[in-house]
Amino acid sequence: MGDQTDHGKLLDYGLDIKVADRLDEIFQTGKLVHEDLDQRALDALKEFPVEGALAVLKQFLESNLEHVSNKSAYLCGVMKTYRQKSRAGAVNTNGGAPLQGKGPDEEKISAILDRTGYSLDVTTGQRKYGGPPPSWDGPAPGAGCEVFCGKIPKDMYEDELIPLFEKCGTVWDLRLMMDPMSGLNRGYAFVTFTNRDEANEAVHQLNDFEIRSGKKLGVTISYNNHRLFIGNIPKNRDKDELAEELGKHAPGLVEVIIYSSPDDKKKNRGFCFLEYESHKAASLAKRRLGTGRIKVWSCDIIVDWADPQEEPDHDTMSKVRVLYCRNLTNTVTEEDLRDCFQCHGRVERVKKIKDYAFIHFEEREMAVNAMAALSGVDLCGAGLEISLAKPPSDKKKKEDMLRKREQRMMQSMAESMAFPAFPAFPYGPVPGIYMRHGGGGGGRGGGGRGGGRGGDYFPGGWAEGQSWGGAGHARGGGQGWMGGYDQSWGGAQGGRGGYGDSPSHGGGRVAGGGDKGRGGSPRVSRYEDL
Repeated sequence: MGDQTDHGKLLDYGLDIKVADRLDEIFQTGKLVHEDLDQRALDALKEFPVEGALAVLKQFLESNLEHVSNKSAYLCGVMKTYRQKSRAGAVNTNGGAPLQGKGPDEEKISAILDRTGYSLDVTTGQRKYGGPPPSWDGPAPGAGCEVFCGKIPKDMYEDELIPLFEKCGTVWDLRLMMDPMSGLNRGYAFVTFTNRDEANEAVHQLNDFEIRSGKKLGVTISYNNHRLFIGNIPKNRDKDELAEELGKHAPGLVEVIIYSSPDDKKKNRGFCFLEYESHKAASLAKRRLGTGRIKVWSCDIIVDWADPQEEPDHDTMSKVRVLYCRNLTNTVTEEDLRDCFQCHGRVERVKKIKDYAFIHFEEREMAVNAMAALSGVDLCGAGLEISLAKPPSDKKKKEDMLRKREQRMMQSMAESMAFPAFPAFPYGPVPGIYMRHGGGGGGRGGGGRGGGRGGDYFPGGWAEGQSWGGAGHARGGGQGWMGGYDQSWGGAQGGRGGYGDSPSHGGGRVAGGGDKGRGGSPRVSRYEDL
């Protein structure tokens, strides 16, 4: 036996003698020392069935640990994978180890690491190269510097990917997502560059790049989402109360963003947005808040990612001469706004929608001066919140975003139902989904693009386009897909949303409130060509 003291410590900790013996054998190989094992790993081994623990240690010993910095966490990952495979009945005859494909070319990877001076850290869930570069002096790259690379062949590793992305700029880090069940990659990676220009160049060069015969990569800009949408909150709670209540469940909450009801500024619209300090913190909060077991003041909340808004580049925003003004009361008219703003320059157009408006100036300088002078000024009982409006984003991207959100909502609704998601009710409304005046295709999946909740509109709704709107409108007010100025859900009157009246997917003329509506990102201050 090796170090008797270490072996004795393992026995004293409560490990089975067979498990302690196997660990002692691993210690002798030099791949692991007793100090590498933390309490979490030892506790997990102690709770494991003996045969399972021996199988896990066999796999651990056979693994390539050259680039594993936290061996204790790696061992815990192996145990987690073993449990998953056991539940699925997929533990195989080689002791539970995943069926490994061809691994990376270690010689090529070593050559890359020697050339660049970067590190490679391997866990069961990902392989992380770099971050930061060895000579880096300064803050980490900001938003817009990371790209998502999909459609990667699952037997491809850093030795092929890094030289490809290095042609586009300096790689800050590359994270290749791994499937511990198979030992292969998951088909996608995230690559961070040192600036936005390099990231955009990677998209330009490598999107649809044929990396192998018949295999084309999909590369696009990736935005780390720090923001969650929380729906079905009590409308009588303010920002501080929400921060106190929701902040109990996960650390890192930076800001709570709410929208006041246009009819009563003391009430919110039934939804809010939570801004966290990092994507990791937001992910943790989403997992904890989205379990279905947490109630907020006895309300079953809806939790989802807020849709990330694509930020226009500096050159585009430097030409904007339109202001986005929110927090308006119902009594404010377009004439009031024109009178207020034209003191600072010639106003070409004013368009008010419920509690926000767009003010078009003749010159950009006039718009900037008006924003500086009027931000926070009281107009008819509410302080103005003013920013430069963002030009309209690509319509196709917005439609894709809306479709994906509807799919998530459909899945969430199906999971919350006590009955199968698609029961056989071809001639009437689906139980559990409130519908009135059931014409137009009837039921879930009926004909037409309509589907509203109220009055004389049809509950077709789930057909082509998957739209939730009244009177043929596709998910968003009287302006077709996007509701004109915003991205609200719902039809011309009833349903989820309302007539283009919210800058954040929700809030409706009749039913629409945030307690039923879905959430996008707040301050959707994009203007359309009206």
